[in-house]
Amino acid sequence: MRQVGMRRASVSASLRTGDRCGCCRALAEGDVHIPFAQDSLVKQWSSMQNVIDRSQEKSKTPIQRNKYLLNINVGGKLFQIAYKVAARYPITRLGKLALYTDPMKKLQLCDDYSVQKNEYFFDRDPSIFHYIFHFYRSGVLWIMDEMCPSNFVEEIEYWGIHLKYSQHCCRILFEEKRDEVSEYLKIQKELEAELEPLDSVEQFEGKFLGWFRKMIWNLIENPYSSVAAKIIAVMSSFFVLISIVGMTLSTVEEMKHKTGKMWMEQLEMICAIFFTSEYLMRLISSSSFKNFLRAAFNAVDLVAILPFYIQILFENLEDGDMLYHEELHKVENVSKLGKVLKLIKLMRIFRILKLARHSTGLRAFGFTMRQCYQQVCCLFLFIAMGVFTFSALMHSVEHDVPGTNFTSIPYTWWWAAVSLSTVGYGDTVPDTVLGRMVAFACISFGIILDGMPISVLYNKFSDYYAKLKAHENEISRSLKLSRRICLKKRVLQKLSECCGANPRCHH
Repeated sequence: MRQVGMRRASVSASLRTGDRCGCCRALAEGDVHIPFAQDSLVKQWSSMQNVIDRSQEKSKTPIQRNKYLLNINVGGKLFQIAYKVAARYPITRLGKLALYTDPMKKLQLCDDYSVQKNEYFFDRDPSIFHYIFHFYRSGVLWIMDEMCPSNFVEEIEYWGIHLKYSQHCCRILFEEKRDEVSEYLKIQKELEAELEPLDSVEQFEGKFLGWFRKMIWNLIENPYSSVAAKIIAVMSSFFVLISIVGMTLSTVEEMKHKTGKMWMEQLEMICAIFFTSEYLMRLISSSSFKNFLRAAFNAVDLVAILPFYIQILFENLEDGDMLYHEELHKVENVSKLGKVLKLIKLMRIFRILKLARHSTGLRAFGFTMRQCYQQVCCLFLFIAMGVFTFSALMHSVEHDVPGTNFTSIPYTWWWAAVSLSTVGYGDTVPDTVLGRMVAFACISFGIILDGMPISVLYNKFSDYYAKLKAHENEISRSLKLSRRICLKKRVLQKLSECCGANPRCHH
């Protein structure tokens, strides 16, 4: 009769992991069978356990450990693994511990060793070591969803176990979760860098006129530091709006006469003086001139004030030919120098970007565009593909119609771009049935295309805006609290000085 073999006791007894032909055979005399899920293999340990019975234990026989077992104490929990089981994976930490014969090499692999108990102590997480222990018994590394990815990777790297020993499905989900966590941490770090100022208060210590530059820095860069800093921040936004309104009104026909033009020039000069002084104050208070020039907001400030001075430079050019110079002002739209002047004046529109210094919404929008640049580039790529495709189709269908506007594919690009954006000006329309079918397909593709990035961009924008706003509120509360503490200290100091000066306060 066939002899019935013993089945290995395991949490996953039905799991088939490789060739395990020896798991269901009769035990030989020299074999040591170590069930995985028995309580005798995983024991709770505490340094204060059985303190009362220590004297009784000493009188009894000394502790005997099985010479075929590797006693592992991980964070206070005792695990027992057979030497043969650990030696199956020689590149792992426990595999080396089972194979090494030199005691010094073994001590380098663990944190401590108990000679009396023959235990190797490891100051690691015992909850994660349960999965490491299960790996040595079954050959499969299990991964649970509730684990922290970074902590789990750190632990398995310490024990020398590769992630490839896990199941394929679990490994894919774990890597996705790890990528999500790393991306989240990256975005959090970039958000903190976005909110951090270019300089800090500590950087002015020990530098030339450090107290003065620190005072100017607080006035310009830290609007929550004092009431004067808040006033300067409000004035900066006010002058930006006044400058944009003035530039807009200067194009109105009624404002082009002598009186209106004079008022617009004076307003532009006042705004330019304020922006210049603000830029110089930031430059003076900066601790690093190199970092100051690299900052994006400082580049915007420079672009905001350069057109005014370049315009003055061009207007005061004297080439020696006064007739040509007078003609230059008369035919400014035709002259090359006049076109350059108009372009320089148009650069004043970038002053509106200065509002991003004090607007959380604009900063969140810019941060969203930087984080979603791949999605935005894909959107523009799809738009370009749609424009080229539908313009070619419309030209091939409508070019034979008398009096058509679709005379060439480049002329059809405008119609395709307008139709894809679902604006539909109606200046160019198809006449044939096939042309209308192409137009319907183009509009339908545009509706689908416009709806794709809205959810992604809006969700990220709302998330970034909420985080930036929460960080600003936290900074504001901390500064208010610090001011209250400083006020209390000053009041107590004054009271102590008054009491010290007045001897009646002691009686």
